[in-house]
This record gives sequence, C-alpha cells and structure tokens, in this order.
Amino acid sequence: MSASYDVIVLGSGPGGYVAAIRCAQLGLKTAIVERENLGGICLNWGCIPTKALLRSAEIFHYMQHAGDYGLKAKEIEADLEAVVKRSRGVAKQLNQGVTHLMKKNKIAVHMGEGVLTGPTALTVKGEKGEEKLTAKHVIVATGARARDLPFAPADGKRIWTYRTAMTPPEMPKKLLVIGSGAIGIEFASFYNDMGADVTVVEMLDRIVPVEDKDVSDFLEKSLKKQGMTIMTGAGVEDVKADAKGVKAKIKGKDGKVSEQEFSHCIVAIGIVPNTENIGIEKLAEMDRGFIQIDPYGRTKSKGLWAIGDCTPGPWLAHKASHEGVTAAEAIAQKLGNTDVHPHGLDRNNIPGCTYCHPQIASVGMTEAKAKEAGYEVKVGNFPFIGNGKAIALGEAEGFTKTVFDAKTGELLGAHMIGAEVTEMIQGYVVGKTLETTEAELMQTVFPHPTISESMHESVLAAYGLALHI
Repeated sequence: MSASYDVIVLGSGPGGYVAAIRCAQLGLKTAIVERENLGGICLNWGCIPTKALLRSAEIFHYMQHAGDYGLKAKEIEADLEAVVKRSRGVAKQLNQGVTHLMKKNKIAVHMGEGVLTGPTALTVKGEKGEEKLTAKHVIVATGARARDLPFAPADGKRIWTYRTAMTPPEMPKKLLVIGSGAIGIEFASFYNDMGADVTVVEMLDRIVPVEDKDVSDFLEKSLKKQGMTIMTGAGVEDVKADAKGVKAKIKGKDGKVSEQEFSHCIVAIGIVPNTENIGIEKLAEMDRGFIQIDPYGRTKSKGLWAIGDCTPGPWLAHKASHEGVTAAEAIAQKLGNTDVHPHGLDRNNIPGCTYCHPQIASVGMTEAKAKEAGYEVKVGNFPFIGNGKAIALGEAEGFTKTVFDAKTGELLGAHMIGAEVTEMIQGYVVGKTLETTEAELMQTVFPHPTISESMHESVLAAYGLALHI
C-alpha cells in the first residue's frame, strides 16, 4: 500500500501531534506515524502521569501534616497500587484525547515503525503490513529515551528508569536516585513523600545544576530537611542488583569509595535521542545522535524537518510543541500560504519547570550566566516569608529571584522555588517575549493576596525598592 501527503510527521509526542494538528489547520493533507502510543512518552509515560503521581504524594504529605492546619486526621496510609492506577487512568484519558484530535482534524494515523527512505519518503511496518508513504515535507519527531548506566542497564526489577518508576512492582524501602536533573529530583521527591528512604547522588557540585545556584542551594537544604540524603560531587562507580536489592559503590566528594545497600535504584542521567535505525544519518547533520536544525526546524535536506527531543535541547515538551507549530507554519509558507508568519525559536525564552516539593521554575539566564556573558547585573530576591498568601497557605518556604541588565533594565532571567511557582513563571516568560524592562514590571498591578506578588517585590528588590522586606 502507498499514500501521498503534503506533510508526514514521524512520531506523535507533544511535538509531533501538535505539528500534525497545526499542519491540518493550515489546510495541509497530513499523516502521522507512531510505533507505540499516540501522545508519545510525555503524555503516556512522562510529564502527565508523573504529575498525577506527584499530586497524590502532595495530598498524602498534607494529610500527614493536617495538624499544621488545625485539622485532625488519623491512620493515614498510602496505597501505591491505587496511586499508580490513578496515574495510568490520567494517561489513558489523554491518550484517547489525542486519538480524538487526530480524527477531528482528519489526520491519517499509520501505526508502525517508520524508516526514512529519502528526505520526503518513508516506509512503515506495522498493523497494515508494509506501507510506502511520500510527502512534500516530512517532520521527524521521534523523541528520546532514558540513558542507561553502561555498567548497570535497567532491569525493571531493582534498577529502574522513569518508566518502571511510574509503575513500580513494589514500594522501595531504601531508594538510590542517580542524577538530580528534573526527572531524578521529581521521583526522589515523590518516593520520599510516599515514605521511602531516599539518597540522591549527583556528580556535579550541586543538585538541579542547570538552575540558578541560589535555587540549587535552597532545594538541597529543603530536601535534607525532608529527610533525604543528598550527595553532590559524587559518582556511582558500580551497581550490582540481585533478588534482594542493590549494592552501589559511591565515590564521595572526598574521593573515598563506600559500598551502600539499597532496595531499588532509579537511573536519571540524561537521555538518548531516538534517531537510530530511522534512516536519518545521511539526510541530516548529526551531533551525538541529535538532529541539527535551524530555528525553524529545517535540516540540511530539502523537505526534511525535525523537532523536539531528537534535536538539541532544552528537552522539554513545551519546547517540542512550539517547534512543531513553527515548523508547520514554515512548511505552509513554503507551500504558498501567505497568511502565516512563523518566527524562529528563541531558546532564551523557554521556561523550565521541576515539580518536586518545593517546585522550581525558571526562564532565561542565571545570575552566573549573565555575568559570564558580560552583563553588569541588578539582582532582586524576595523570600516567600514576606508574602501574606504564602504564609496563609502554610507555604512560606521559597523565593523569587530576578536578574536584570543594569544598563538597559532588560529582564535577563527569573528563578523561583516554592509553592505553585510552575504556574507563575509564565508571567516572566511573557515579559521576556515582549522584551520588557523593569519599568513595565514595576508598573504592573499584581493581585493581592497572591504568591505572585513575590514576583513584583523581586523586581522592586533589584532596584532597592522592595516594600515588604
């Protein structure tokens, strides 16, 4: 069987399915190729189901601390099986939602393994046998997978990646988390709240190392206060698993190696792009497996585009979705649509969110990066303890930090840690996209009482004008 389209999207994650929808909205005959689940890793095994798990852990945490709010709750227990079941139900609901969106937008879905046979052609081996598909343009959105430890590949029993950690065969008693990026810290936070004894090992000198140093330092103190063991500047040199548990040799900051025992281990040391065996190597420039693209998603081959986690980072779902829309509109423009005006991706305006407890959110440059780039900076920092809403919620742990160019007032970066900061960061993202300065932010009226007032106060603090500290 063969078929021809305007656009074929290879992969249906948050980049792929959004790209397909936008192509269809623009009147292009569109198909999507998916080998496993519509919605990809994010929807089925990543962003969404993990947030469902973390929500359960958050509620459990509040129930255990009911007395802090003048309430009484007895015999509080966590049912891990029920928590996981709820999470999988959320993922299933959203998977069905993507299926509906494909039908609504009249996007042809080809389930199977897709392999490029040229820049604008591919074969699909799947439920319909072998299909040969051609298009005017192809968007590669194959995503990425968890990186294994070379000396201890995940076995799904004692050594886990995020996928097993979302559907655990049992509750860990003593958990080793290797890596302190967003995935590692989120699972560390979840299992710690659920009652596990958690140790996090990070080879760099601080946890969540892509964040501002003040955020890293604050989070480490908070997690230690919650009972976690945090080892920075440390490396796991060997991991051996058996039916009873895991033995790990960990080299500490002092250079000494200790052998420690754990019930389970989660490996969260980064990702590997899914670009092997898809026929991409001769069609695009590659760097460590990642497809190299311009700000619109174009590769070196005419008609071949790439988006999302199979391209350079940051490796975030919302970045992939935005790239999908950009590529779709650039393709439509190429095919003669004069009503679309795509803009190349500005990576400096992509927010990052980590849903640990407390939450982290940021956009733009850290203070250190801004100084490295040659900026003279003004920095404001406002603690949540000075915010009435945070105190009333019993969530006075956290702060908002802003970094400005001292010469022009340009907002260079914003960094937040505390309750619901992942829901507030978009205020700064909008500001950066509009190329705001401190003047506009100072003149913005923030509602009271909200935690978002800390954003205003942080801006004021950068210029020595804070009102509530």
